[in-house]
Amino acid sequence: MVYTLSGVRFPTVPSVYKSNGFSSNGDRRNANISVFLKKHSLSRKILAEKTSYDSESRPSTVAASGKVLVPGTQSDSSSSSTDQFEFTGTAPENSPASTDVDSSTMEHASQIKTENDDVEPSSDLTGSVEELDFASSLQLQEGGKLEESKTLNTSEETIIDESDRIRERGIPPPGRGQKIYEIDPLLTNYRQHLDYRYSQYKKMREAIDKYEGGLEAFSRGYEKMGFTRSATGITYREWAPGAQSAALIGDFNNWDANADIMTRNEFGVWEIFLPNNVDGSPAIPHGSRVKIRMDTPSGVKDSIPAWINYSLQLPDEIPYNGIYYDPPEEERYIFQHPRPKKPKSLRIYESHIGMSSPEPKINSYVNFRDEVLPRIKKLGYNAVQIMAIQEHSYYASFGYHVTNFFAPSSRFGTPDDLKSLIDKAHELGIVVLMDIVHSHASNNTLDGLNMFDGTDSCYFHSGARGYHWMWDSRLFNYGNWEVLRYLLSNARWWLDEFKFDGFRFDGVTSMMYTHHGLSVGFTGNYEEYFGLATDVDAVVYLMLVNDLIHGLFPDAITIGEDVSGMPAFCIPVQDGGVGFDYRLHMAIADKWIELLKKRDEDWRVGDIVHTLTNRRWLEKCVSYAESHDQALVGDKTIAFWLMDKDMYDFMALDRPSTPVIDRGIALHKMIRLVTMGLGGEGYLNFMGNEFGHPEWIDFPRAEQHLSDGSVIPGNQFSYDKCRRRFDLGDAEYLRYHGLQEFDRAMQHLEDKYEFMTSEHQFISRKDEGDRMIVFERGNLVFVFNFHWTKSYSDYRIGCLKPGKYKVALDSDDPLFGGFGRIDHNAEYFTFDGWYDDRPRSIMVYAPSRTAVVYALVDKEEEEAVVEEVVVVEEEPIEE
Repeated sequence: MVYTLSGVRFPTVPSVYKSNGFSSNGDRRNANISVFLKKHSLSRKILAEKTSYDSESRPSTVAASGKVLVPGTQSDSSSSSTDQFEFTGTAPENSPASTDVDSSTMEHASQIKTENDDVEPSSDLTGSVEELDFASSLQLQEGGKLEESKTLNTSEETIIDESDRIRERGIPPPGRGQKIYEIDPLLTNYRQHLDYRYSQYKKMREAIDKYEGGLEAFSRGYEKMGFTRSATGITYREWAPGAQSAALIGDFNNWDANADIMTRNEFGVWEIFLPNNVDGSPAIPHGSRVKIRMDTPSGVKDSIPAWINYSLQLPDEIPYNGIYYDPPEEERYIFQHPRPKKPKSLRIYESHIGMSSPEPKINSYVNFRDEVLPRIKKLGYNAVQIMAIQEHSYYASFGYHVTNFFAPSSRFGTPDDLKSLIDKAHELGIVVLMDIVHSHASNNTLDGLNMFDGTDSCYFHSGARGYHWMWDSRLFNYGNWEVLRYLLSNARWWLDEFKFDGFRFDGVTSMMYTHHGLSVGFTGNYEEYFGLATDVDAVVYLMLVNDLIHGLFPDAITIGEDVSGMPAFCIPVQDGGVGFDYRLHMAIADKWIELLKKRDEDWRVGDIVHTLTNRRWLEKCVSYAESHDQALVGDKTIAFWLMDKDMYDFMALDRPSTPVIDRGIALHKMIRLVTMGLGGEGYLNFMGNEFGHPEWIDFPRAEQHLSDGSVIPGNQFSYDKCRRRFDLGDAEYLRYHGLQEFDRAMQHLEDKYEFMTSEHQFISRKDEGDRMIVFERGNLVFVFNFHWTKSYSDYRIGCLKPGKYKVALDSDDPLFGGFGRIDHNAEYFTFDGWYDDRPRSIMVYAPSRTAVVYALVDKEEEEAVVEEVVVVEEEPIEE
């Protein structure tokens, strides 16, 4: 049933009716039940209410063959772990790290085909996706639907035909993988391990090329697996090697397990074809509930199809249902806007759809599109990173316990609603990144992949190696052929189908090491990265997925959440690296929390600078003072660490401030600016923290009784702490507004001067006595005075370039909640002579707990100001 709200469709519970029995090949129309039945608009209630150097890459490419094979190799749970072998440059026998593939197995797998297998795509390669403005060629019609305009110029490349162009691209073959030794000569001491790793990657690439037609074809597994529709009917395929029998069940056949029995091939792939009804309609209507029933070693179980692209929890039901999502053409969202250009520097607004409303409820894709995206644009961020997109049964998992990897979370709306959100972001020039989870999966056996075929080794390592004891989740077997198909296709699916512009890969440290980074303190010793604890299979997968993403989507962005500092993590794969564009600089947030627990007198500016700049050469980082992690229940935001209970009573401007509030507001701005200024080539902020969001995040939850008898209190399923109070930042009568305006000024400063990506960076002063930090980045000079009482007049600071400097940003500006101690009309001229290892210097006033950014005034800017003054002076005075 479909209820409408401003032209947006939300699924609700269908009315159930009886139907007659039928044979599996008969007309199924009378048995069809859909959660998207039309012609009802009585309710407005939403169901969800519940790089910088030349690479070794070569111009030669491998064209896709167009043939996709489905070998379905079974996992070998008895294989030894990779950490039991010395790295000799060749794969040990029976090791899961080995990618040797039985050629006879691969040849037989070619029996699984589709109609288009014999059509070879063009081997011509296209360049990166061009930005073409054709918004006028498509018109948004009333009711939320899109219709093609008669003026559409089909000769131009548009976002609509992007998928066809991507199929014609080839992915460059593996390089030599040797440039990492030029970049970091210390890596030569670990050449045996690194060359072995690269050889495993090359073997896997060669096997995929040989048996699957290349990475491009291999990553389109969703065109063969799961539900695929042709002109004559629907084919459903599922890899479940441990199952002894399987049947497709659902609304369409009255959940009759004897109606549609599936057949199994020799590789554990189950299949059934459902011909169209006699009137040509599909056997399974759009919106029908579906599951696969399997007789397994653990008993009979009903599972949501692994490749399902939509799942839904109906009211009064605990398990989710797989939903056959195949809307008619006229109801599908049509993308209008091309992808924005890849930003030179990333300014990321980290977001969660569900908690993005000021109201205590689960927000929707549509409301986020209409209310939050314009806010992000106004604040000056050029990228939005969205969490919890992949379906997750447990809302309080923050989206990290994924149950359905190909399905966007139904709590927030439909897949087409998500597409409209992404399209709107592109219209605003905002890049959309997805927080993707390939590091582990939910241990939910009802809704997810755990024990999918009745065994613990389908998709995952068996036994202890397949279980993450801290996260209570399952760990993928990255050495398994079908797992690689599943995960690579999953990454491709979100980029191609939904037009995401890249990913933040979660939990990469857990992937790369067999100890998962638990109870391990990384010191930077290379033995920690290239030893027996390294999971080579996982690292090879990360190399493959980066290869795939950057090969097919040249402007796509990949960010890895790695706390270990793995060398060559952000070096291209063909040069021997793992291939990410950015690493999350996770140590910075930990450092700020550490300092906030100390007195100001115990802070050391040298310690701050070291943490901010401690990153590897030529490997880009995204810095942040705090992310969602620091805001979770049990911890506090930086603002709450600084001001705590005073935030409840003294944030209104019509009340006198307190020393705690004054300190907190000053340091909140300084912490964020110095992090952005020194921390990396990108910057991230979790939504709401730009204005010092109070308190913490606490998802609605019930009381939990643990096996040891202890009890974790619940919160009566309250949404009060699971929302973002944007109204606080917008209220001009509150001090939150000043913090929000400062964050906005920071983003626009970077947008104008592009200091985060400037090659020029020099730290001229780290004075522990004065508590001063002075550094240059680009044409800007940053001056921080962290002293709690001392202000300095005529304070001399070094600089590189001669000329005149002006104040570009001042944290003490009254607009930002400061005291207005800096004269913004003052001009600062350089003096020749060495000071702090700089050839010139200027004299400034540095008030306590204040950050000021000085910009070199170039000649063109100065002439423009002079001309403006002259024009104003010549205007006649009206009497």
